[in-house]
Amino acid sequence: MKSTESEYQEIIQYCQDLFTKKNKDYGTSWRILRIPSLTDQIFIKAQRIRTIQEKGSQKVAEDVSSEFIGIINYCVMALIQINAIESGTKIADTELTALYDAQVNEVKSLLFNKNHDYGEAWRDMRISSMTDIILMKLLRIKQIEDNQGVTIVSEGVRAGYQDIINYSVFCLIKSNALQTN
Repeated sequence: MKSTESEYQEIIQYCQDLFTKKNKDYGTSWRILRIPSLTDQIFIKAQRIRTIQEKGSQKVAEDVSSEFIGIINYCVMALIQINAIESGTKIADTELTALYDAQVNEVKSLLFNKNHDYGEAWRDMRISSMTDIILMKLLRIKQIEDNQGVTIVSEGVRAGYQDIINYSVFCLIKSNALQTN
């Protein structure tokens, strides 16, 4: 069995490769999206996954794993956008790979800190439960956005996006989505 770290890295590398290729095709057109628009894109993907899980069938050929990959990449985009807004800096196309790496490295660190405390409990969870948690976190993010980012005791949107990335990676690991064997 592969280690969580190697499985995680394999999935993130696949997601980053796809992100890079799409940026070559489309440029950074996604930079026009406001954070709530990115949240809604992620929500649509998570809702599609849940609908397919509940119905047990789908009519569009795009598989569920591609939706989890999309969720990961849209979350990274949101984190990049948040950083750009907070710092007030422009982002050059040539910086995207480094910015992507910085975000996923921070998320990976969070994952291993939580795995230490939770003992990889996610391995015993159902993919459908993790999908529900992703949707719950998205609804929390949407509420925080509707509150103009003001929270009383909550972690905020950044933590929500980071958790969503990790749950999406867990779902891809559990479903063996990238296995070519």
